[in-house]
Amino acid sequence: MDQVPILRIGDILLVSIQLDLQDQTVLRLQEDLAERIVATGARGVIIDITGVEIVDSFIGRSFATIAAMSRLMDAETIVVGMRPAVAITLVELGLSLGGVRTALNLEE
Repeated sequence: MDQVPILRIGDILLVSIQLDLQDQTVLRLQEDLAERIVATGARGVIIDITGVEIVDSFIGRSFATIAAMSRLMDAETIVVGMRPAVAITLVELGLSLGGVRTALNLEE
């Protein structure tokens, strides 16, 4: 099973997803990220999904769950690099990432 790297930059955790997401990979990411937020006291989480070309309803809901979980642990979540096809799919599935800030790329 693949593991998504979580890098610490000051009080921010950077999650860079560069592989095709499988359900088990996303579930492991949720657990790993929750543990890292607690262990580091991170105040923010940046999820770079530039490498994600397509999402299904489970993956979309998982992004929303990760953001909600981070918010409950007092870490703001920002999703960067969302491709148009991913945004369209999330809207068509009726999924919103409420309370999650977005940016076109990591620099922004």
